[in-house]
Amino acid sequence: MKKEKNDPTTPGTTTTVIPLQTTVQTPITLGSANNFAVIAGSSVTNTGATNITGDLGLSPGTSIGGFPPGILNGTLHINDAIANQAKLDITTAYNDAAARVASDMVTISGNIGGLTLTPGLYKSTSSLAVSSGDVTFDALGDPSAIFVIQIASTLTTTPGRKVLLSGGALASNIYWQVSSSASFGTTTSFKGTVIALESITFDTGATLEGRALARNGAVTMEGNTFVLPLEHHHHHH
Repeated sequence: MKKEKNDPTTPGTTTTVIPLQTTVQTPITLGSANNFAVIAGSSVTNTGATNITGDLGLSPGTSIGGFPPGILNGTLHINDAIANQAKLDITTAYNDAAARVASDMVTISGNIGGLTLTPGLYKSTSSLAVSSGDVTFDALGDPSAIFVIQIASTLTTTPGRKVLLSGGALASNIYWQVSSSASFGTTTSFKGTVIALESITFDTGATLEGRALARNGAVTMEGNTFVLPLEHHHHHH
């Protein structure tokens, strides 16, 4: 195929175009987990100057270490009624995300760095990584547009990788359902609600606008910044 003079692609690379989906995904209800920036199942460990804006929860584990030096701008819930209910609610949310199907859902795999994802449902049948490029979520001008990513194995990012938002996309409308564990490389800038069956690990300087919700395992932090995502209050009916 003849290359046009203005073709921006590098010779020898393929540009993956993600098909547009017409099936509209609805938000995943987080219930009482909504105000939590971090929830873990077994334990929470922190080293360094981690800063969490939002609540921090643990259930059924009892060990939270590293606060201080970590700073919590929110409420700590260890095995109380609120933490226990939040854990039930993230299980419901996880099961909702994992069960979603759509005739036009898009299969993704391996490294999604460099891709632009538009609203809808994405399914990875193995592990997923953001490496050798950043991943962009483009809401196409609709700030209530929902993105659901189902991952059959691990979710990882390499150092410095980013989740970028465009077209009005909001971190509060991105849901990552991780069937094992998630791990974020140093200085990664990540966005969305991450619900992992096992553990979630943040290397030094990684940041999250969203939620780190680990059902069974630990959440491990190392000088990280967590903020709850801005909500969009207009809803389609």
